[in-house]
Order: sequence, then structure tokens, then C-alpha cells
Amino acid sequence: MAVFGLKEIAGLVNGVLKSAADLDSSPTIQSVSIDSRTIADVHSCLFFALKGVRHNGHQYIGDLYHKGVLSFVVCEPIEVHKYPLAYFVKVEDSLDALQKLAAAVRAKYDYPVLAITGSNGKTIVKEWLYDLLHETVKIIRSPKSYNSQVGVPLSVWNMSDQFELAIFEAGISMPGEMEKLAEVIQPTVGIITNLGEAHQENFSSLSKKLDEKLKLFASCDSLIYRKEQDLVTEQIGQTYGKGDKKLFAWSTSDETADLFLYMHPQAHSTRIQFNWNGREYELNVPFTDFASLENVGHCLAFIFSSGYANDSVMAAFSQLQAVAMRLELKQGINNCLLINDYYNSDINSLTIALQFLKSQSMNEKRPRCLILSDIEQSGFSGSELAQAVNRLLKVYEIDRLIGIGRRLYLNRELFVAGAKFYQSTEEFLTNFRPAEFRNEHILLKGARDFRFERIASVLQQKYHQTQLEVNLNNLVENLNRYRARLNPETKITIMVKAFSYGSGTVEIARALEFQQVDYLAVAVADEGIELRQAGISTPIMVMNPEEHSFEMMLEYRLEPNIYSTEVYEQFDRAARRMAVSNFPIHLKLETGMHRLGFSSADELEQIALRVPREGRLRIQSVFSHLAASDSSDHDGFTKEQFLRFKKLSTPVVANQPNKVIRHILNSAGIERFADYQMEMVRLGIGLYGVSQSDALQAETVARWTTVISQVKTVAAGETVGYGRKGKVTTPKQVAIIPVGYADGYDRRLSNGAGKVWIAGRQYPIIGNICMDMSMIDVTGADVQAGESVELMGEHIRLTDLADWMGTIPYEVLTGISQRVRRVYIQE
Repeated sequence: MAVFGLKEIAGLVNGVLKSAADLDSSPTIQSVSIDSRTIADVHSCLFFALKGVRHNGHQYIGDLYHKGVLSFVVCEPIEVHKYPLAYFVKVEDSLDALQKLAAAVRAKYDYPVLAITGSNGKTIVKEWLYDLLHETVKIIRSPKSYNSQVGVPLSVWNMSDQFELAIFEAGISMPGEMEKLAEVIQPTVGIITNLGEAHQENFSSLSKKLDEKLKLFASCDSLIYRKEQDLVTEQIGQTYGKGDKKLFAWSTSDETADLFLYMHPQAHSTRIQFNWNGREYELNVPFTDFASLENVGHCLAFIFSSGYANDSVMAAFSQLQAVAMRLELKQGINNCLLINDYYNSDINSLTIALQFLKSQSMNEKRPRCLILSDIEQSGFSGSELAQAVNRLLKVYEIDRLIGIGRRLYLNRELFVAGAKFYQSTEEFLTNFRPAEFRNEHILLKGARDFRFERIASVLQQKYHQTQLEVNLNNLVENLNRYRARLNPETKITIMVKAFSYGSGTVEIARALEFQQVDYLAVAVADEGIELRQAGISTPIMVMNPEEHSFEMMLEYRLEPNIYSTEVYEQFDRAARRMAVSNFPIHLKLETGMHRLGFSSADELEQIALRVPREGRLRIQSVFSHLAASDSSDHDGFTKEQFLRFKKLSTPVVANQPNKVIRHILNSAGIERFADYQMEMVRLGIGLYGVSQSDALQAETVARWTTVISQVKTVAAGETVGYGRKGKVTTPKQVAIIPVGYADGYDRRLSNGAGKVWIAGRQYPIIGNICMDMSMIDVTGADVQAGESVELMGEHIRLTDLADWMGTIPYEVLTGISQRVRRVYIQE
């Protein structure tokens, strides 16, 4: 772990140390952060106030100072006297300073450093190399997929002299970025995995993007690549072919390559043969797809070219597993919330997982439990590891620790009081008592060898095998893509009504609150009360308030949509009974949708004058709904709505003592009419992956899957399903899946109208969809019971399902039954 004094850091980043306190008493720094929400160890943390198009870390300095953070790197003027105990390193560019500091850490160590870049496979190659080599050499690597301008320096910061090999991945999205990452990583060995279209929008050609990527390897002694990639091979030769860099090419088609691999695909694995230094090798890997085999090739090339090959490493190839590069959030037994992160266990990834645990439970009073396996090849002695873990337990306020593994067990006396230890996963399961886990947030953090999926199985609330997987990273990415179209000062309301469009209300709201959205909007008060009871503190707007719930809305600070004089009078009477003052309300204006809303200017004027005079309520915002913002055929009507809204809202705004927020744009409106964003916008379906323009390209958020229950042969002349609608004219293979219209899998998808994705291709539904089951025509496919089926996701798009059903994406998402379990993932 890097340890620096602030004076030393100021020199390393070309900054000036400023403070109202004694500069000689400045803190010792042991951790760095760029996210004010994830700082836990306040006394030894250095906060870098980064500036971006829509964010500015300087605005959080005051809050962080009050929480105890005393060390900051800034690039804006700071009134130092306002923070008498704090220390500020003033620099020209705080991101550049973070990278300079990481480069200084990197320069302290002379063991090999492998840098991996490419369009795909970076994280998988990194993780597989760790799995293959961690018993041979002590490795530090990028946590998760930390490969950006910020992620790389945060990864390199964790280097120490206890390791013997570092593996970092690097990704870029625009020209000029890779040179900065190269200065941070200073690699001795490089791998370029492949070249594809990812982030191509900022490069004029693939060749230009490759030129940028190759800048990562300027300091390398050797560079590994696949010879079949013609453009890669050509440009590597042009860039580095005449120097003293060792270029190591591997191939499956060119026997003159440095490493030539014979690939022999089998049913569920691939046999690989090759010769190295006169010795014949043969191994089996449990993959048959091209991408996985290419990643295996990169691993083999690095292992042999770098001298790490031995019998145990070769045997480990047969045990490689698909990399789960994400945290999974699931409902657990006895009202527990379960976070699965059991594909590896090291101090860096443990810190990230604990940050996620804290973000999910920060507004709730439920205890936090960590179930942790041995941390293998950590580079720490038993006492040092216990000290590091104990520090994290304290920093992230973990209430109890359950340690699993021989090493933890032998050092159990060194850990905090109250912890329990087991020598193996089997011992834990033998002694497992469900009643001991109740109303907790539980983090499972284990190395693969401990097979913590078995623990997850007993802790997870049991559902049938159909699930909706919600990708929180993609949700946040969509939020940021819409935010990028807005002015920095424009507020944003997120629609989480109707179970967050089927995605799950509380979990989505927690993720959005962490992203500091300005408002959440629900349909009815019950939805808002559920969020408040779950600890959500973000302002909440109720779009369809009902009189019987008004007092509960006041109690839970839920702000109503007031759409008529009658509703105003009802809510005002409730406010009088509850003796509140200055309670926020939102006035809905009718501009052409002809649903709820004020259409009379006289009514609006009377309320606009009454509200400030009486003082019980406060007009927080005025808003309206666009009827057809997604259709260019109605753009003239949409612009008429803008004019009506401006005309109706202007007198209301003018008669209030407070600044009134105006909002009319929905998701399609943000994309197509950003000039009318006013003070706030409302984001709904766009957040969940349905965009109106190719330019925005919203990411898929929800993936709906199930498994095959049975596969059977149906003879010619037989029928399938109710009503005998699935007529079989030739023998067919039919797969039965446990999902039906009670799950929200609509009957309109019956009889070939809908399709599913299994093992690389689409297959049609045969016969009528039943309440709990559907039948799929898989004739000619090699599929079997237990195989995964995608109902909606990357291959069967949400818009595909909507088109096949003859409806809109909203109906598909909100129609997915709550009996379908929701699983939340975060990379």
C-alpha cells in the first residue's frame, strides 16, 4: 500500500500545498478517492476534485470537510480560511495530478507489469491470467474493469513490494488518452486482444484507433498479438518492427508464428495442441466459442513467452470459468438483501464490494454482514491480512464477519470480537441455520475455489428459474447519456412508477439516489411510502395522488401533482389538519394531452395568488405532458404544446416568492427538443433502454431469462399446447420452458409470433403460450434440459418483443410479473 506525505505529493504532481493549519502537520495519505460517496476512511484519504462536463468535485468539498476529510487536490480557487483544519494541493488539472501520482507509485517497483488493451476481452484475459498464475507468482491486478483515465491510476495506486507481477488493463474512447495511461502504467509486457468497433465514434478509422492503442506499448520489452488480425499485425510491424522490442505472434493458421495452436473443437470443450521448445503440449479448455478460445490463446502466449509455464499452470486451463465481472444483488431469506461477489477475493476487490454494500444500505438500519473466504496470494502475512481486513470492517461499518478458509481460521484470534470462522465451505453449510440470518444486508466475497455459489443458494430466497436481470451499470450509463444532452444546471426527475417500469422500485431508487438525481416520480402514494420505508430520502413526486392518502403523503414527505382546484382544496385541508407550512406541490397544466391538468388561466391565477398568501403550501414546480414528442409527424403539435405551456406557466411563476421549476420534456423530448429543457426534465423509458435516436443508443438494462425444463420429440401429425394450435407436420424437437402469461410472457407471442434465443440462435414458439409454460421449436438444435434461454435482452430486444406483440415497450416491461425474480448486477 502506497503511503505519502502531502508535501511529497504536492511535489510529485507539480502542485502547491495550502492550508490555514501548520503545513508540517499535514496528514499521511494511504488512500485516494475521486467519488465523495465512497469515502469511508476519512482521515488518511486524499480526495481529488475532478471536473467534467456535468460534474465538479469541488462542490462536495464542504460536505466532505464536515464528514472529516481533510486532504484535497483542487484545480479551482479555494477559500482556505473556511476550512481551518484542511490541506489543499492546488494544481492546474486534478485528473492530470491523479495520473502523475499513480505514475510515481508505479516507478517505485521493478517487477514485470503487463498492460492489456483491445476492443474486447481485456478483463477476461486479465482474470484468467490471475486464475492460472496466482499460485506461481504474487499478482496485483486492476479490480473489475478499471481501465479508464480514472480507473487505471486508481488501480496502479495499489501496487506494493509484496507483489511479483502486475496486470493492468487500459481502455480508451478518444484520441490522446492512451499516451496518458502509458505514462501511468509504464508496462514491460503488452497484449492487444483484438480490434473492433467499440468507441469507434471518436476515431476516423480503425487504423487511427489502433495507432492510439499501440501507444500503450512504447516502453514494453515485448508485445503479444494474434497474427490472424491483419491490420494489427501490419501496424505493429510498422510501429515497432525495427526496434529492439520482442514481437510475439501466436496463430491458429500460420505455422510460422512464435506460438502455433492446433484447435480441436469437441461437444462442450476444445482440445489444444502445440509445441514449445521441442516439447509437445496438449490441454483441454471448457469453451468452444471463438471469443473464449482467442482469450485462451492470449493467455498461453503470455505464459510461455514470459517463462511462467509449469505443469500446475497447464492443468489449471481445464478449470477456467466464465468470468463474472459483476456484483449481483438478490432478495435473500428472512428479509435479507444478498450481494454476490464470489468469483475472486482480494483486498482491492473487497474494498469495491464493501463500497457497494454501503451504498445499498446507507439509509437503512439493517445490520451489515460480510461472509469472506481466505484471500489467497495477498502478499500479506496472517497478522497483516487481519489488520487490513479489520480496518475495512471498521471503515465500512460491518456488524459481523463470517470467515471461511483454513488461513482465516488459523488467525481467527486476530480479528474483531464476535466474528465466526469455519475451515471450509462444507463446514459452514453443515452448521448453517437460516434463523441466524434475518433482516441483514449480506455480502458474499469469496475466491472461486471456495464455491460460494453453494452458500448463495441457501441464503437466496427461492423462486422459480425465470428471472429478470437488471444491469445497474447500463442504467447509470443511460442516465449519463441523457444528462450529457442537458445543461449542467438542469435538474432531472426519474420516473420509477409501475415498479420502475417492471425493474423493481426500491433497488432502482437506491441506485438513482446514489447518482444524486433531483427527483423521483411515482404513480401513487403507496409506491412513495415503500421508498421512504426503504430509506430513500430523495424528493418524491406523486403523479396520481388520491384524497384518502393525503395525510400519509404529508407524513412521508411525498409531493403531490395538483391538477385541479378540487384536488388543491383537498390537499390544502389535509395540510391545515397536519399543521404544515411551505409544503411543496407541483401544478399540472393541460396543454394538449387532454388527461389531468389545469386548462383555465383564471383557476391557475387564483391558486398562484393563494399559495404564497396562505403559506401552508409552496408551488415547487409547474409541468405538463407532451403527447407525441417521439413522432416527427406531430412536431408542429409538440411546438404548440410548448407555447401553451409557456403561456399558462408564466403568470404562476411570476407570482411566487420562490424560484419555480418548469418541466415538460420526457425521454423522447430530451432527445429531440433539448432547447425546451427549462429547469428540469423527466426521464422515463429512456433510462430503461428505449431511445428515439441512433445517436443516443441507450443500453439494454433488463435481460429476461429462463431455462429449459425438458426436451422431447413430437411425431408428425401430433399437436402442441392448448387448442391444438401447434400442428406438427414433420417430427420436431420441442423444448418446454417454465414461463407463461402469468409471468407476463404474453399470449400474443404464441404460434411462431415470438422467438427466444438459445445457444447462439433464435427459435420460434410453437403452440399457445400457457399460464406457466411455453413450448419452443428447437428442431435440429443440440439443446438439453437446464440450458439457458433468453426471452429478452441482448439478442431478443425489448423492441422486438413489443413489435411481435403489436404493442409498445412500456407494456412489455410493466407486464413482467413480480413473481419473476429480479436480480441486480453491477460491474
